[in-house]
Amino acid sequence: MNFVVVSSIGAVFMGIFALFVRMKAAKKPTNALKIIMPPVFMSSGALMYVVPEFRLTGMEILEVVILGMLFSILLIKTSKFEIRENEIFLKRSKAFIYILVGLLVVRIGLKTILSATIDYGELSGMFFLLAFSMIVPWRIAMYLDYKQLYRQLHGQQ
Repeated sequence: MNFVVVSSIGAVFMGIFALFVRMKAAKKPTNALKIIMPPVFMSSGALMYVVPEFRLTGMEILEVVILGMLFSILLIKTSKFEIRENEIFLKRSKAFIYILVGLLVVRIGLKTILSATIDYGELSGMFFLLAFSMIVPWRIAMYLDYKQLYRQLHGQQ
């Protein structure tokens, strides 16, 4: 079976998993560690670049990082916190589901188009960096919002 098809199916399942995790997370209070840890755990995936097939050129890195940061704006806009029961919770957003599905569709479309001209290993490296470039700014913004609410909740300036 084609690697692009298999990885696209995997991306769909990961997207569905992310939706369920997000819905479950909205039911429990959050903390700084829950916000910071996902990109830390994900960073171990950068070990793929040890293998030459996955390495990217400087221009590819620049393009993918810029695209990831642009995509992260959508995630940042739909991730807000609120104070409930004297705790900080992630607000549920109906738009988040549509944005996540939209980003998944764009990702699969890009992968399908680019797989015709870019080697599979290099494409894998690009899509890992794209995801990482989306998650890091999103989580930094979430952390800053969380800290602001935390100070407000605990009466700090």
